[in-house]
Amino acid sequence: MFAEALEAILRDHATPASVRAIEAGGPHDAPWRLIADAGFLRLLAREEDGGAALPMAELFPVLALLGRHAVALPVGQAMLAHALLPAEAVPADLLTLAPAVRNTPDGGLACPAVPYGLIADHVLADDGERLLLLACEGAARTATAGTYSQTASLRWPASAAPRHFARRGDALASFGAALHAALLAGAMGRVFDMTLAFGNDRVQFGKSIGKFQAIQHQLGVMAEQCAAARMAAECAWRGPSRPTLLQAAIAKARTSEAVGPVASIAHAVHGAIGVTAEYDLQLYTRRLHEWRVAHGSEDHWHPLIGRAVLDAGRPVSEFVRAVAAGGA
Repeated sequence: MFAEALEAILRDHATPASVRAIEAGGPHDAPWRLIADAGFLRLLAREEDGGAALPMAELFPVLALLGRHAVALPVGQAMLAHALLPAEAVPADLLTLAPAVRNTPDGGLACPAVPYGLIADHVLADDGERLLLLACEGAARTATAGTYSQTASLRWPASAAPRHFARRGDALASFGAALHAALLAGAMGRVFDMTLAFGNDRVQFGKSIGKFQAIQHQLGVMAEQCAAARMAAECAWRGPSRPTLLQAAIAKARTSEAVGPVASIAHAVHGAIGVTAEYDLQLYTRRLHEWRVAHGSEDHWHPLIGRAVLDAGRPVSEFVRAVAAGGA
């Protein structure tokens, strides 16, 4: 129900043209307010706080939709903030989650490679002892990715005064990884649909290129990767409460692994048109590569998963089933 309602909004207000406009520095207030006023940012807030108290399993399709539409705003991050902060403390403007925070030699704070860091009004970070809510006004922002990327590193002076909140274990880390796994799964689905449609429509030597066996083999590999990524991402959100760190690690590692083959096959099938700025494919494949490393790539999460497998002392298939069910 919530996913269908959100899709109706995104279909009209998260078009490729509007995504391009926001990426180019255009205004974003209207779509943000539309999504906020419809109540989507408060899906995880308690009912007594005006939220929907949405179960985790029902949140996954909503997050995947944000990836499918390449939404250029930190909507998923703002949703998850309601599960991390008291309802009255969640800002109404753009809030994003920091993958890490560290102290600087001059006594300030720095958050590297923050998704949506170029446009965010607030950043929520976990310093290992507490949650820090930092206002971006006055922070130095440095873009860390390519043209049109919204990822940036932020640095605050020693005079910055973040608000402090109780840390809820590794909730921010697990939420950040599981969120980007869901975004990746949604974006990959969109890339596959675009590639399949192009293969059916593009005619070469008198027939659509999708009828050539070599192209069919590539599309088969792509479909396999997309299906595996979506299954892994969805498993992280099946529990009654937030994803465990191990569930999030497996989801993020598997979806990040799929980025390379999915993006490369998509561009190979599309040929020269697929690399042009005018064609929409790059809106999604750029995000695949950005989201692959956001909150940890597969290289970051594989050691944690490997140690857990060895410590469990059971066959990998049994281990995966136990983690998917919420165990270890």
